[in-house]
Amino acid sequence: MRDMFALVGVLNYLVVVFLNAFTDLGHKIIIQNTIFKVYDSSEQIVLTAIINAMILLPFILIFSPAGFLADRFGKHTIMKHSSAFAIVITLFITFSYYQGWFLFAFLMTFLLALQSAIYSPAKYGYIKELVGDKYITSGNGAVQAITIVAILGGIIFYSAFFESMVADNFHNSEDILKEIAPLGWFLVIGSVIEWFLASKLPNKMFKQSHKKFDFKKYVKGTYLFKNLKITKRKPEIFEAIIALSILWSISQVILAIFGEYAKSKLGVTNALVVQGVMALAGFGIVLGSVVVSIYSKYFINLGYIMLGAIGITVVVFIVPYTASMSLNAVLFLLFGVFTAFIIVPLNAYIQYLAPSVHLGTILAGNNFIQNIFMFTFLAVTTVFAYLGMDSEILFYIMGFVGIYLIYLVYNRYSLIGIWAVLTFIFSIRYKVEYKGLENIPKNQGVLLLGNHVSWIDWLIIQIPIKKRINFMMEKSIYNYKIFTPILKKGKVIPISPKSFKDGVLEASRRLNDSEIVALYPEGEITENDELSEFKSGYELLKGGKDCLLVPYFIDGMFGSIFARNKNNQHSSWFKRRTISVEFAKPIFNDIKANELQKTIQRLKDKS
Repeated sequence: MRDMFALVGVLNYLVVVFLNAFTDLGHKIIIQNTIFKVYDSSEQIVLTAIINAMILLPFILIFSPAGFLADRFGKHTIMKHSSAFAIVITLFITFSYYQGWFLFAFLMTFLLALQSAIYSPAKYGYIKELVGDKYITSGNGAVQAITIVAILGGIIFYSAFFESMVADNFHNSEDILKEIAPLGWFLVIGSVIEWFLASKLPNKMFKQSHKKFDFKKYVKGTYLFKNLKITKRKPEIFEAIIALSILWSISQVILAIFGEYAKSKLGVTNALVVQGVMALAGFGIVLGSVVVSIYSKYFINLGYIMLGAIGITVVVFIVPYTASMSLNAVLFLLFGVFTAFIIVPLNAYIQYLAPSVHLGTILAGNNFIQNIFMFTFLAVTTVFAYLGMDSEILFYIMGFVGIYLIYLVYNRYSLIGIWAVLTFIFSIRYKVEYKGLENIPKNQGVLLLGNHVSWIDWLIIQIPIKKRINFMMEKSIYNYKIFTPILKKGKVIPISPKSFKDGVLEASRRLNDSEIVALYPEGEITENDELSEFKSGYELLKGGKDCLLVPYFIDGMFGSIFARNKNNQHSSWFKRRTISVEFAKPIFNDIKANELQKTIQRLKDKS
């Protein structure tokens, strides 16, 4: 991840992202805090929901133009002009503060959001262009972290100044705006700096687009249906968008109702305290983004999505039972961590799968669908609040929506979620250094053969490889009822002396299907630090002419708690063990057992 920041334009881009979020949030916080001070109960929830809906509506209305602009012009150019537009808007907003025009300032939220709706597809599409596929997860993690730091900083900054400038005897929205009017200049200055830095971003659009926009087609909805069709073309992309939409809908409702909940149920009337607790969700997103980026070093790690869905649902159900703002602060922090577990890998995955020619359209479609969901959820929340429904009940409803989110992501991400948990636990005790990963072909059958020194060699080998490895396992272990469902879903191939032929045929079939198959030619875990005699059973595997064999050697696990020979490992229990794995260059699948053993012995001698 450190290498990514050395790329030209990355730091400049992240500062632009920070200022954009900081400025957009500033005005929203000022309006929300004004509502918090002046209104109570259902009226407060309704107005808060409306202000959030006004932020979402532009993303729905200009889905097609925003996608077109991001695909037609350089994304750096879109960000530059959007920043210039923000300068004009913030000047009008500041003027409305000085005049005490609450309704005008309230409505200007829509115009500021309109600028963001144009800006967003270009901002996220620029990540892939700027850092490439290699750093796409780290890039998304950095953008999410920077955005949340901006939101966190904005909430604290504007709420702190707001509380210090507004006396308790102010009960009129117009008077409150006049008191805090100087804050408007921070919005203007932020927009000016953002525009200046955006104008310095490098052009990453190397292939000129010649698309033309037909306004009549836009009005008739032709572009809408066409662009939605493009967005839905790849099921993986569309499913990811739906999952993100449900997540953000839950988040929007929680943020809309927590202020009233804190005021009516917990007796908290200080806007800074309420906003500060909610802001901790942002800090949690920063922490979660860092975690996901670290564990996506080799590929986009989608395993954290399932963990995030479960975590968010549990947190939402617990909040109504928590009578302390301190405990709520911890829950919001966890909510943010689990949110990052979903948004970082899914946004990276969408950008990775989307073809460059339609990237802007797909990202705009992502915004469109997400905001349709959020707008609908906020509309329902507004109706419920208007009818007098208790905020506590709305928390429970969002909890059940979270259960649906778990159901939605279970089939696609549950197995890799198990891998993510195992990898995380493993990394606490072990640090693994991999060499020669480029020697593993990505689009053809691969037979992985190496030494067998511990009970978790399979996990060590799988960690840096995106494709699921088809391990061959002793059938007696495979048949344990507690293991069989998981091993079957994990593509494990059972073998035994009686069914050896069937196992060989199945492994050969998978190699022919360009899968990765792994087995241990030693046949069992070694009891010393030397290679045991290699068996020749693997020679029967026939993966076709394109199948390659990749030898590897694991060094550093001998004497560990998972090895057969513990070698007094308890003496270094608190010391993190370093392991190295080296993959040799691929060879054709016709090497004899004795020659393979010599090849792996040479890897051992090098280590």
